[in-house]
Amino acid sequence: MPEVNLRKTVFSCEEIFHEGGPASDTPLLRGSAMAILQNPFAGGYVADIQGFMEDLKPLGLDMARRLIEMLGGADKIEGYGKGSLIGEAGELEHGALWHAPGGYAMRELLGAPKAIVPSSKKVAGVGARLDVPITHINAAYVRSHFDSMEVGCNDAPRAGELAFALVVTTGARVHSRSGGLEAWDINGEDGLR
Repeated sequence: MPEVNLRKTVFSCEEIFHEGGPASDTPLLRGSAMAILQNPFAGGYVADIQGFMEDLKPLGLDMARRLIEMLGGADKIEGYGKGSLIGEAGELEHGALWHAPGGYAMRELLGAPKAIVPSSKKVAGVGARLDVPITHINAAYVRSHFDSMEVGCNDAPRAGELAFALVVTTGARVHSRSGGLEAWDINGEDGLR
């Protein structure tokens, strides 16, 4: 399979104290990591692309490790998500190659959480933004952790590039009060409840 040709990485951390209500003593942290790399399949249809997922695994682990450390360590993480921006001359399926390397990297470093890592992807031009969905790491139905984080890079993805993103949070939305399954009521058996 092709070599992973990385152009740059972008890391970001938000500290959210309030959303108009009372300020929290401890801010919610939302962090993102993006890797901008050459799309080895851009410009034409290639039938066999799955092997590139194996090549992306070290990148996924490095990004996840750095992102989790930026937010204080694995024991602090309660929510996660992933996403892909595909530059011109690429196709949506190229972004889907991030599912295993990105998702399994976070799951490995967070102690095998139960919930699926939600994702989004789109083909877009330079400077595009992507809303990456976020859910609780152990139960997808925990409504307080339904969130998203916008990611992007001013000069990416260029034609022939991929921008792969990981997102993590340290808790529920700051003023969560929409009911539903609460984090303390998770039974942790199936990744749903």
